[in-house]
Amino acid sequence: MDWPTRCLEVCSREPLVVKNPKTWHHVHTYGGWGRFFEGLQNEKILATKCVNRQCGEKRLFLPPRTDCVDCWQRTEWVETPKTGSIYTWSVVKYPGELFKLGPGTPLISVELEGVCTKLMSWLKDGEPRIGMRVRAVFNTKKPTNTILDLAWIPA
Repeated sequence: MDWPTRCLEVCSREPLVVKNPKTWHHVHTYGGWGRFFEGLQNEKILATKCVNRQCGEKRLFLPPRTDCVDCWQRTEWVETPKTGSIYTWSVVKYPGELFKLGPGTPLISVELEGVCTKLMSWLKDGEPRIGMRVRAVFNTKKPTNTILDLAWIPA
């Protein structure tokens, strides 16, 4: 599919609109990435992969890419496993003003089977350690439509 056709496909979808409760109204769209955040609302972790058979790129990308990084052709959405392992981690002791999680929150890099990148997230419960198996948990009651709607707990 050529770029103009792909653009029409993405632009013809209803955008995921997030209304931020502020004194002013701001409309925000994630564009082609909207499906990732919609997936979180449905307790799914969605990655993308290239569908071009001539392209050598067969990895899953997370965060997703709307187009292949090698051939620039469209990608398709694929559900990933909801369990993985901690690749690395750190703890924020003195967060800045805009940091949405509390002091002492373990930030983790999660390795998921079949995904070529590591997913940055946070550990909701437990003490992190490298190699620890973790399971995804989702904020579906009052979603923020941000990556903070995805957290991990020990598996």
